[in-house]
Amino acid sequence: MVQATSLPRNEAGIEAAIETLQQRFGSQLQTGQAICEQHGHTTTWIVNQAPDAVVFPTSTEEVSEIVAVCAEYGVPVIPFGTGTSLEGHVNAPAGGICIDMMRMDQIMAVHAEDLDVVVQPGVTREQLNTYLRDQGLFFPIDPGANASLGGMAATRASGTNAVRYGTMKDNVLSLEAVMADGGVIRTAQRAKKSSAGYDLTRLLVGSEGTLGLITELTLKLQGIPEAIRSARCSFRTVDEACRAVMMTIQYGIPVARIELLDALSVRAANAYSGLDLPETPLLLLEFHGSDAGVVEQTDMFASIAEEFGGFDIAATSTPEERNKLWQARHDMYWASLQLRPGAKGISTDVCVPISRLAECVGAARDKAEGMGLMAPIVGHVGDGNFHALLLIDMDSEIERRKADEFVGWLNDLAISMEGTCTGEHGIGQGKRPYLQKELGPATRYMAAVKAALDPDNIMNPGKILEM
Repeated sequence: MVQATSLPRNEAGIEAAIETLQQRFGSQLQTGQAICEQHGHTTTWIVNQAPDAVVFPTSTEEVSEIVAVCAEYGVPVIPFGTGTSLEGHVNAPAGGICIDMMRMDQIMAVHAEDLDVVVQPGVTREQLNTYLRDQGLFFPIDPGANASLGGMAATRASGTNAVRYGTMKDNVLSLEAVMADGGVIRTAQRAKKSSAGYDLTRLLVGSEGTLGLITELTLKLQGIPEAIRSARCSFRTVDEACRAVMMTIQYGIPVARIELLDALSVRAANAYSGLDLPETPLLLLEFHGSDAGVVEQTDMFASIAEEFGGFDIAATSTPEERNKLWQARHDMYWASLQLRPGAKGISTDVCVPISRLAECVGAARDKAEGMGLMAPIVGHVGDGNFHALLLIDMDSEIERRKADEFVGWLNDLAISMEGTCTGEHGIGQGKRPYLQKELGPATRYMAAVKAALDPDNIMNPGKILEM
């Protein structure tokens, strides 16, 4: 496995920064072992690297003060949202100060007429959509976990709705951020487009806290559709399911979601969520629009699916039935763990051009089976993105080695297909070795940007780049 390498610690600086911050923030700063380990927690296999202290700001001004102190003493700063990231983003390989944003959870302003909202970074996607519901609006990015919006922007999250509504980079209009010297910037105004200067918004979206800390976001909103219709369809093989996806996208059918579950995933969903689906590869879809439009879109998909051997096709507009299906999809991580009780789930994702999707998914399925690995596959296949969850006995060196080999092989395969080693999990610590393979000389220019904006390398060090 890729190891979470420790970086040199600035012991004197860390001690001085904690003492200064304790005087200023009192009980807002915690140094207990349990809370520090909790904030070094990662939902993947990478070893926990805890910070030396955790501080809970409530405003941009407080974040600015914290970063300024850390800059003065040369101490690392690690941002924390809900801790749902998968590649070691919240680890502290050089120690330092974790800034937990979850008390910055205010919805600052809703501009319904402009279809945008201003929020603090600790607001979660479910919190926002609950708040917006009675205004007929919603925020469409849905990574499954109830992640914080600041964290979703920092990792350039996407999820089930990305095929229609795009990813976080398409839905952030503007950011307020604290930079490495403690200075506060705003990257843009609320206008829907701008040609004014460098696009700092897109630079910070996906930067994983390595360039600046997001303290406020202006996000695009969507109107809740007049009608929503979900559909499901089973296939004999993953290849047939993927080819149906390709044809659906190529025909221009405006699906809002189109998700793949392989046979192993369907078996897990049946057992965990009380479903009774054929235990063969499955597509789950959702259509948004008018009453007549969603029925027409469902019928068009059904015709395509039948061409590729699709069967047991069913559709519903009933909220309870729709929610049951999508809740089962969102519960797939927990459902998959039940396939092998006691195993650790190692989740990895790749994304390829949709024309290579069937080939890549099929190869991944065959590789896992050939290696004797249990690895259910699910994916946001409308944009070529899928996930494999390796169920591993972490006490077995042989299984750990196999998992390492599989992850490396899958990343290399996706890159060879002109795809990416990560469609939405991000680089963090876990995928740093593959970024160079994917982008080559471009990483030198990324490093130059990092050095210019964070010359002392205090902003979430050890993530993205090998530096």
